[in-house]
Amino acid sequence: MPPGKPMYLDPFDEFVRMRQEMERMMNEMVRQSIMDAKNLEKMAADPKTCVYGFSIRVGPDGKPVVCEFGNIKPNSVNPANPAQPSLASDEREPLVDVIPTENEVVVIAEIPGVEKHEIKLNSTTESLTISVNNPQRRYHRVVSLPCEVDPTGVVASYKNGVLEVTHKRVLKSDGNGHEIHVK
Repeated sequence: MPPGKPMYLDPFDEFVRMRQEMERMMNEMVRQSIMDAKNLEKMAADPKTCVYGFSIRVGPDGKPVVCEFGNIKPNSVNPANPAQPSLASDEREPLVDVIPTENEVVVIAEIPGVEKHEIKLNSTTESLTISVNNPQRRYHRVVSLPCEVDPTGVVASYKNGVLEVTHKRVLKSDGNGHEIHVK
């Protein structure tokens, strides 16, 4: 045993070590936040807005589903300035939620800052395309629908930056056909 060391283990040594580790981690986080603030100031000076986000929800199979939205992609690097993310495009991908019910499929999209007449929708039996070509904000997203829908029976509304598009489901026949009454 080295001279000057007590013969017993101090139960508080582990607490002291943990406190030192937490202080080190906090100092690193403060240092990183200062760097992030400087990068944020540089990004704010750029006239193009960078948007990135994601939503996580549980899918019908019980597994988590992660959906990304925005106009940048994670881990993208701007060659001119590595501290600033590069824009994937000038168009943003709106946050979209698809809600299938028994008789219809509802698509809800967040599209703030545009007028109703600027929204262009195109529906097929399997997808919905949302586009906005506004000089200040451009949006584009192709949404895959979970089942086949009737593209002609679509109702859309836009209020307070939220677009709601309701499709009627195409009901599958059981193969036996339907009885037709002759008048």
